[in-house]
Amino acid sequence: MVREGARHLVQSNTGGSSGEPLVFFLGRERVSHDVAAKWRATRWWDVDIGDPEIVLWGSPIELGAQDRVRLLRDRLLRTELLPAFDMSVHSMDRFLARIRARRPRMLFGYPSSLALLAGHARQRGIAMDDLGVRVAFVTSESLYPHQREAIEGCFGCPVANGYGGRDAGFVAHACPAGSLHLTAEDIVVECIGADGQPVQSGERGEIVITHLRSADFPFLRYRTGDVGRLADAPCRCGRGLAVLEAIEGRSTDFVVAADGTVVHGLALIYILRAIPSVGEFRIVQESLDTTLVQVVPLEGFDNTAENLIIEGVRERLGRDVMVSVERCSQLPREASGKFRYVQSRVPVQ
Repeated sequence: MVREGARHLVQSNTGGSSGEPLVFFLGRERVSHDVAAKWRATRWWDVDIGDPEIVLWGSPIELGAQDRVRLLRDRLLRTELLPAFDMSVHSMDRFLARIRARRPRMLFGYPSSLALLAGHARQRGIAMDDLGVRVAFVTSESLYPHQREAIEGCFGCPVANGYGGRDAGFVAHACPAGSLHLTAEDIVVECIGADGQPVQSGERGEIVITHLRSADFPFLRYRTGDVGRLADAPCRCGRGLAVLEAIEGRSTDFVVAADGTVVHGLALIYILRAIPSVGEFRIVQESLDTTLVQVVPLEGFDNTAENLIIEGVRERLGRDVMVSVERCSQLPREASGKFRYVQSRVPVQ
């Protein structure tokens, strides 16, 4: 797929969270345009290049030459990277101390990691809302309402959702009015149905990306595996960029009931969020007949709580579904640092 004569390419790959990682190459034009799109969006929130930033992100343990160059660049831009793949109690204590010492103007990271850190600060009784953080940018995972509430409550700043990836590019970012604006100068976004054809604005479909600055390694109608809806009206903020009305998650964030009904993973997440003795959790739909729920129990978690989970899942997926609850001391993140609350191995038709 590499264009003949292409030069100065950097190899990259997806995280592989939903299968085998995709290996691809990025040219300088593509990288520069994605970076420019990011900084345009950050300026909507009154932060700019050179403002101190803390990034909670997946980072390699062994650094290659390219990684060292990035670290030097980050130091010049006053960006400090904290490794999101290590969210142990000791590490989170250290992260909170670094944020307090750094007093960043902005935070950037996975919503699951920032929300977990916010919850840890609350448990420790550490105030983080007096540091002058203006905004917390989140991306690369679905942003759930409880995560937004936790992050905003802890750091005393709004959460700005973003959508994109190493493969698809910097696709869309939220403005202060709450709309996700597309990087329309560089990226064509379509939502397609099961027949591969674009659906109407406002209708749910798989997000397909064509990146106009990826001539060195083309991304043409690239299927992201994400589900979303395009808006048919502009944002009230007055910006002329088109709007992505909603991102409903990856296709694997949806589960399928025994009768074939497609159910958003949030329907199961709310069951566990309503039980105070449940800490972290992961829901894995292994088949139409079996679902595994992994739980990090807090004080008071007992058989009654376990039965609430089982009954709640069966109520939504089917009375005959076999639901097992596994109690865990810790739920590891993926190698990239991401965390997925819901994983389904049942194809969504």
